[in-house]
Amino acid sequence: MLPFRVELRPKESPYRQLIYSVKKALVSGRLKPGDSFPSVRKLSQEVKINPNTAHKAVAALIAEGVLEVRPGIGTVVAAASPASAQERRELLSDPLERVVVEAKHLSLDLGDVVEALEDHWRRLEAKPTAEGADNQEEDGE
Repeated sequence: MLPFRVELRPKESPYRQLIYSVKKALVSGRLKPGDSFPSVRKLSQEVKINPNTAHKAVAALIAEGVLEVRPGIGTVVAAASPASAQERRELLSDPLERVVVEAKHLSLDLGDVVEALEDHWRRLEAKPTAEGADNQEEDGE
């Protein structure tokens, strides 16, 4: 069993969904620096994706510094890298643009978007305490 959940949604890239799920597991506390990360084989079998897709996602997470390979140990969750606040904000540029475009397409105003963002922020801050809490977090998205 994987230490995080991946629910593949139709019409979305399994590669991007896997990367998102790993990052979500990090911010929600399900994965912590130093935790062992599943092999590409196990990942592809559990998520039911092509092994090449799993390998590509793991390679991207390693390149981003989210994961690291330790000889004799395997792939583990990397310690958070020290980056400036500006560098971290720049990483959100593309995802935020997509949110803004989608919000404007839905005729939402800035207050609605901020409220939705705050709701998601609070939900991810809440540490899962039981399987029921885990499911509640996943069901909301």
